[in-house]
Order: sequence, then structure tokens, then C-alpha cells
Amino acid sequence: MRIGNLAHATGVSAQTIRFYERQGLLPSPDRETNGYRQYNAAAATRLRFIRASQTAGLTLTDIGSVLALRQAGEVPCEHVTALLTGKLEDVRTRQRELALLETELENALDASRQLDPADCTASSVCQIIVKPHTRP
Repeated sequence: MRIGNLAHATGVSAQTIRFYERQGLLPSPDRETNGYRQYNAAAATRLRFIRASQTAGLTLTDIGSVLALRQAGEVPCEHVTALLTGKLEDVRTRQRELALLETELENALDASRQLDPADCTASSVCQIIVKPHTRP
């Protein structure tokens, strides 16, 4: 199938397919005599794997490492498990950071309701956005 057909079948743009080829995530396809790329069903399978991996939070570098293991004849399950475990830890860390940010924003908004705009000076720029330990 040609690149347009592959793009349609996988929901991945032709430009993205070419990018994945340049990055080594998708093998270079055979070429027709007119120079058009000719893809096989394995390319569609690989593209679906790449997209699913991205949805799971893996980077293109991560995906490349999984593909390299598979290409070397190894089963990448342990590696994938380690990658996903790391991603889950990152998500949980980010959730904690966001919870702290949520509290800070709530506190700033609560404080803003009690402030008088007439008390705001040019030197403080905005009295709502100040370090927590300097709030009135």
C-alpha cells in the first residue's frame, strides 16, 4: 500500500510516517519503479504499536528501545514493564505537585477576596501574587 493508504488505515499522517522512518522507528519501505513508497501490513502494525505506546506515555526514544530489543530477537516485556513503571511514578509525582499547586491557587484566591485594591502598591506589582510567608 502507498503512504496515503497507510496513513488512512492507521490514522497517522503521511508526514508523521516519513518522520518515523527518518527516526528509525519504521523501516524504510520498498520503492515502486516510480519512486513511490510501498508499505506492507507489518508497517501498519508497527504504526499502531507506536501510537499505542505514545498513548501509554512512552517517548519516541522509549519506543525505539523497545523496537530495538524486539529486532534483536529479545522479548521486550521486562523492559516495557520498567518503562511503564517509571511513567506511572512520574504521573504520581506530577499529581502530587498539581495537588500542591491547587492548594496554593486556592489560598491565593481566598487571600485575594480579602485584599483591598487600594492597598496595592506599584512596588509589589500585585499583592495577590506574593510569597506565601509575606502575605498579610
